[in-house]
Amino acid sequence: MLPAALIAVVWLATLCSPAQAAATQSTSPATQPSSQTQRPKIGLVLGGGGARGSAHVGVLKVLEELHIPIDYIAGNSMGAIVGGLYASGMSPDEIGRELQTIDWDDTFQDAPPRTNRSFRRKLDDNLYMVKPKLGFSDGDMKTPLAYLHGQKFDLQLSRLTLHAASIHDFNKLPIPFHAVATDLETGQAVVLQSGELARAIRASMAVPGAFDPVEINGRLLVDGLVSNNVPVNVARDMGADVLIVVDVGSGLYKRDQIMGALDVVTQLTNILSERNVEQQLATLKPSDILIKPQLGDLGSGDFDRAGEGIKIGEQAARAMLPALQKLSVDLAHYTQFADRRAVPAKVPVIDFVRIDNQSRIGDATILSHITLQPGQSLNSALLDKEIGEIYGLDVFETVRYEVVEEGDKTGLVLHVKEKSWGPNYLQFGVELASNFSDESSYNLGVLYSRTAINSLNGEIRLGLQIGQDPAVVAEWYQPLDPASRYFINTRAGWSSNQYNVYDGDSAIAQYDVSRALIDLAAGREFGTWGQARLGLVWSKGTVDTVIGTPGLASDFRLGQAYAQFAVDTLDSVYFPGSGRKGQLGLITSQESLGADQNFNQMLLSYSQAYTQGRNHFVGMFHFDSTLDNDAPPESLFRTGGFLNLSGYRPNQLSGQQVGVATLMYFRRIVDAKFLPGYVGGSIEYGNAWQDSSDVGFSSGAINGSVFFGADTPIGALYLGVGFAEGGSSTLFLHLGPLF
Repeated sequence: MLPAALIAVVWLATLCSPAQAAATQSTSPATQPSSQTQRPKIGLVLGGGGARGSAHVGVLKVLEELHIPIDYIAGNSMGAIVGGLYASGMSPDEIGRELQTIDWDDTFQDAPPRTNRSFRRKLDDNLYMVKPKLGFSDGDMKTPLAYLHGQKFDLQLSRLTLHAASIHDFNKLPIPFHAVATDLETGQAVVLQSGELARAIRASMAVPGAFDPVEINGRLLVDGLVSNNVPVNVARDMGADVLIVVDVGSGLYKRDQIMGALDVVTQLTNILSERNVEQQLATLKPSDILIKPQLGDLGSGDFDRAGEGIKIGEQAARAMLPALQKLSVDLAHYTQFADRRAVPAKVPVIDFVRIDNQSRIGDATILSHITLQPGQSLNSALLDKEIGEIYGLDVFETVRYEVVEEGDKTGLVLHVKEKSWGPNYLQFGVELASNFSDESSYNLGVLYSRTAINSLNGEIRLGLQIGQDPAVVAEWYQPLDPASRYFINTRAGWSSNQYNVYDGDSAIAQYDVSRALIDLAAGREFGTWGQARLGLVWSKGTVDTVIGTPGLASDFRLGQAYAQFAVDTLDSVYFPGSGRKGQLGLITSQESLGADQNFNQMLLSYSQAYTQGRNHFVGMFHFDSTLDNDAPPESLFRTGGFLNLSGYRPNQLSGQQVGVATLMYFRRIVDAKFLPGYVGGSIEYGNAWQDSSDVGFSSGAINGSVFFGADTPIGALYLGVGFAEGGSSTLFLHLGPLF
């Protein structure tokens, strides 16, 4: 399995880059018309090469200036994208504009924006589990076939080819087009000339290990780079007399470029590609034209340099002007060719919506997210958002759409595929905190989930945590309607938490609070942004003295009813740049419910994030209050630690009332795709109080922090120092979610 994993990392590192707009040069036409008698059929061959394939667009621009009509197109990988779009009627300028404006960094990620995730899935961010889920069944672990499933890439291709969605014979496109892929089972090249254009292009772009293979007609297909990266023979078989071949391959690494294991794996892939390219180029005839743009260090993942690649492609084509001009035709004949290629931008009106459901989730549950109705025009932007919400349920491997023609009806078919490595999943996580002095804590957790236990997308979970705060929990979550608006949520568990009692900065006692708990709740979700719930909690436990006098040791019982309303539109719980998150909760503990004593509490919190360039600002506050009587020790509010009065130790302050207001600033300083880094600081003001009459601005304490943070594959890591009014300070290390 190691080589496959390495290939995935190599290709992913080269494919995931942010896209920036770049201007392309205008050029002047230069033609010398050839005779129209018995004009040779011209085939265009566009090879694969990732972002290096942007050079294809520059070549196309020159071919149009020279009035060279293209009769056939064969392409692989990026050549299939550019070639397929050109064959379907898009102009070089339109293709170039898309290459330079698409957010490739986002496109090459499967996860939908956090704002599109269901509220249930947003609550998962309160956990510290690593996001990837391992599947298992029959005692075996199961993993996806690739790092990316191509969810957003599929939607981009569907949008770009929407104008040609009704054409399923690629020979009937304005220019006949064939794409090349590789059969993953046999290693043989597969020529795709019919079906769904977006799907054929997607198969040709399925880089092994990086993108999921695509199943077409029973074959599992991946990128054609290992079987036929520059498909000269395909264009020849289509009927071309003369070929214009564009090779944008990067070639082989030099000896001094092979520096590590990943370079070795990449070189092996390059060798496979170069061998089949050499074989294809060896078949070229003297009348054929080979264009090989000198792309230098422009890599396969440098989509932010697409404008640069387009210019280099133009330059390479212009270097071949004497040969190319022999294929030019006069304006009248070229106009006929151009008119044939002109495809009107037509937004389809949908007559029916159908679902191809390859999951255990009911059709009604899935379609509840789709607002498109028969008789309405397809709004691709809205449809993409709604599909993102379906994908945000975190049950499906892919969710994509296809526009089909059946008789005189135009329909939308939603293709939904459940994760092939589910429905049983395991997640692991680690949570760390330390002041680099006398206090540190860690927790290790494992979470088992089983999704889609019924058509309404119910799920069960079992969790185990070991470390300073051991715990075990079982949970059942069940939507009550297809739209998942109403739900019931039950939990049962046991936990043990350690708390210190401080005299100033010195811990004078430590208590272990262990409890068993049952939580029965019902609620209502409001789209993806909010949730309200009502619940009952019964808890029984013990407070044991670990260090110090046994003054607080006791047994306790809690019987509580609660109401909660929560809002969450943050784009991240680690380093947020936009959105808000807030909660209002009311708790009443009553002897009639089994509690030792009566008391009422309120929990209020709110956070707001804002971004300007690399600079992020977050304002937040929370105020927790016992409204009447006194809550027992196990129900006191606690504060202290990073962003909650950072100069104090975690949970150093406790009381019947707690309030903290924080203004946080951080700036992104490291742009590494898999490990972005930030520096920042905070100003905080607040305290803990025993009596409500003591609560006030004058009785608070100023705190602050400076920190370095990184969004690591196992969670957000923060390292810094906190300061408190009066001179106390603390170093801190925190791994886990904060917001």
